[in-house]
Parts: sequence; structure tokens; C-alpha cells
Amino acid sequence: MTTDARPRTACRACRDGADLDFSFTMAFQPIVDVANARVWGYEALVRGPDGESAGSILSRVTDETLYRFDQAARVKAIELAGRLFPPGGDTKLSINFMPNAVYEPAACIRASLEAARRVGFDNGRLNFEFTENERFHDIAHVQRIVTEYRRQGFFTALDDFGAGYAGLGLLANFRPDLIKIDMDLVRGIDADAGRRTIVGGLNQIARALGVAVIAEGIETAAEAEALHGLGIDLLQGYHFARPALEALPPVAGFAADGAPVKRVA
Repeated sequence: MTTDARPRTACRACRDGADLDFSFTMAFQPIVDVANARVWGYEALVRGPDGESAGSILSRVTDETLYRFDQAARVKAIELAGRLFPPGGDTKLSINFMPNAVYEPAACIRASLEAARRVGFDNGRLNFEFTENERFHDIAHVQRIVTEYRRQGFFTALDDFGAGYAGLGLLANFRPDLIKIDMDLVRGIDADAGRRTIVGGLNQIARALGVAVIAEGIETAAEAEALHGLGIDLLQGYHFARPALEALPPVAGFAADGAPVKRVA
């Protein structure tokens, strides 16, 4: 057990901290595997009960409620996925989490494990995303989180890759299972040779490290085709579907239940 004062305080805050004084739920957006014409997974995105933006909810999270909110958001996403996802499949659930709100990885993941057991959701279908836009207090501690999550059978992903702090350094330190290329690098990639060179290079680096790549923010068929041409087959964005509140949205080019079809883009 750590002797650091901050972990003890944080665990106490998670257990005994202020109750949330607001409600929230989740919307789901598909991540499409264009090579195999199937839905690979869905990302759970925080929303208000009536579809209010993530920003409007996150702005209400305080230092006193940070830990409790992080736990509650994970549990909410897993419970909804247990109800919405096709049973018996391998469709992944991607959940955003706050590394700075996790102080003892094995302890802080218990509520998520209990939720997954309660709804019969296999740990191997859970993918936890952390963003390089968040400044980490302790790099070694984030590495402990990644290690523990792998031990539990989860996937981990580095979100917003290429948009924040020292992305290549984080990739070298953490070696997540996936990276998500930030939408700013994806936007207009079909007409921008520079973007294609950068994203193609990132994909080659990731492949050499055994890390899968997801490109997010795809809004056009041309962007999807350019990324597929670079060897990136896991794609997410409005071109395929907008997030749906407490539902799995229809995916362009797919059957209503997400079953494979011949054409995606």
C-alpha cells in the first residue's frame, strides 16, 4: 500500500466525497472496421439526461466530486452497454477515464468490474481511453494503471493522439493497445498530402510497436477512403453515425443491427 498522502485522500474522496448534484447519461458512437465491414465497437460519450453536451456536464464536476464522477461514468457506460449491445458478441465498449482521478488502480476499478459482472459484460470487451490532452501528475502512476488494466483483461487506448502533450513520448512510455488519431490530423486528409504523410508515418510507428490505430472525426467518404488507403481500418465519425442517446445508432452502409455488409464507405 502506498504511503503517499494524496492516494489516501483520493480514495477517501471516492468513497466519502460529495454526492453528485447533477444527472448524466451516455450517448454511443460506433467505431467501424472498414476492412471487415463491421462495427468494431462503440464509444460511450457523456451527455446530459436530455442530450446536453459533454461540456455542460463536465463543467459541473468539482475537485470534491471528480473521483465519484469518474467511477459513476464508467458504471453508467457498462450498464447501458449490457442492455444495448448484441449478446454474446465481441463488440468493444470504449470508455473515457481520467488517469488523475485514479490513485490505486486495482481498487478504483472494482466498481467497473462489479458492473460488468452484474450485466454479464466480458472484461475483454472493455477499452479504456485516456487522452494526451490531460497533464499527468505522475507518468509512472499512469503506467501502473495501464499495467493493472491489462492484467484485468481490458484494452487501453491513447485518445486525441497528435493533439496534446508529448504524444510520441506517451506512446513510448505506455505502449497502449490502441491510439486514436486526433480529428485535426484527419480533417481534409484526402486533399492534403502533408496530413497523409504524417498520419501514414504514425500508423507505421504504431504497427511496428504492435499498437492498433483508430482515426476519429471522419466526416466524408473521401476522408474514409484516404485513411483506408493508408492502412487504417478502424474509423469513427459523423460519416458513419452521430452519437445516439442511450441507443446504438444506425451505421451508414450497415444493417440496422450492425451486421456486416459488402460496402461501408
